[in-house]
Amino acid sequence: MRPFEIVIPTMLAVYLLWKRPHPIIIRFAPAATLIVMLAHFTLEGYRWQMIPLYVLTLILTALSFFISDIKTLASILTLILVAVSTALPTLLPVPKIASPGGTFEVGTTMYEFTDTARKELYSGKDEPRRFMVRVWYPAEVTYTAKHAPWMSDPKIYAPEIAKFLGLPSFFLDHLALSVSPAYLDVPLAVTKEPFPVILFSHGWNGFNAQNTGQAVELASHGYVVISTQHTYGAVITVFPDGTVAPNNPKALPENADDPNYEVVARVLVNQWAGDLAYVLDQFQGFDEDAGSPFFQKLDMERIGVYGHSTGGGAAIQFCSVDPRCKAVLGMDPFMRPVSAEVIANGISQPSFFMFSQGWADLADSKNNKLFNQFHPNLTNNVGVISINGTKHFDFSDLPLLSPIAPQLGLKGPLNGKRVTEIVDLYLLDYFEMTLNNKPSTLLDDPFDDFSEVKVRQ
Repeated sequence: MRPFEIVIPTMLAVYLLWKRPHPIIIRFAPAATLIVMLAHFTLEGYRWQMIPLYVLTLILTALSFFISDIKTLASILTLILVAVSTALPTLLPVPKIASPGGTFEVGTTMYEFTDTARKELYSGKDEPRRFMVRVWYPAEVTYTAKHAPWMSDPKIYAPEIAKFLGLPSFFLDHLALSVSPAYLDVPLAVTKEPFPVILFSHGWNGFNAQNTGQAVELASHGYVVISTQHTYGAVITVFPDGTVAPNNPKALPENADDPNYEVVARVLVNQWAGDLAYVLDQFQGFDEDAGSPFFQKLDMERIGVYGHSTGGGAAIQFCSVDPRCKAVLGMDPFMRPVSAEVIANGISQPSFFMFSQGWADLADSKNNKLFNQFHPNLTNNVGVISINGTKHFDFSDLPLLSPIAPQLGLKGPLNGKRVTEIVDLYLLDYFEMTLNNKPSTLLDDPFDDFSEVKVRQ
């Protein structure tokens, strides 16, 4: 809960619990709470989970001016209402992404790209491939800089994410209040050396801000992180002109036993790999364009790629065909869309993979069987680990949505801060080793730095 959201129920509880008759200062506590509530509206923003507390504040304020002593039973019942009302904003807090640990402040911005050389496969129209990217980068921050929202167009995204999670469409409206540690559209940091580049690919029904915590952490350590929104594979995509592109369920069959599943999935992942290639082309151009804020700021010889789920499969597929990729990392990589040739031949770049316990325990799944075929064929295998107490979405920001995220199926039982600590440290350590030639402190067999981590056999 945010500061004013804690103060409001606390003041009401003090008023209701204070021994009667009330001294004058306590009698006017509801009125003071009303003032705090107005400040909350102005500085923090309204959200539906607080409605019972808003209503109770108004009722108690009105009563406090006309009734000097509320009967004990009414006070007890009202106190119960305060407790119940406080539970809603506590169980559905405004997500807060932790401040990063690196030495750089972090900026963020967005771009729209249209690849006229590729046709859009999933819109039902004869049009070129069009998609959005979000970028995080080391930044120079002035006093006028403003924090970026966690996600763009939250009034459109939040209902779609809620529906994807099987929740009422209004349930996540408070995501509009969530801000990122990154600052919006600020200048890049001034350094002597250009920054290495890391591409991120989200999973099926994901979105380009879903791993903001990881991106901000990497950027604070001197990386430019570019996350592609894969149109029609994302949960929804909103373009600057107002065009909305929903998820197209036909792009990845719902029935995993569909005999054409691999064929359809490979078309999708090839399209996503094409997105990654086009993004690199554009940022290569930015690095060479004196009018671009990224002019001579990008080291296009040090490019890492990582992805989650279907995006992990796309990262593997991309790195198998594009030598610009110097290192690849997969988080619960979805292998079924990866081509048979790549499964059989592996990839030559350094590679590292992290699995949730939820996916690793499915030993006989088609995905695990394919990974087990692929894994021995890697030329430069840095390691494969699983993290006990985690599920698939623990590799994203989604567990921040609620402390009851395990009950909602968004994460495993392992504490969210602990998951973030483990994943971020391995992610940073891997790219520091492969892109910056720094000695690794974690990536040495038997991977025993954390009790929750084990080597995947």
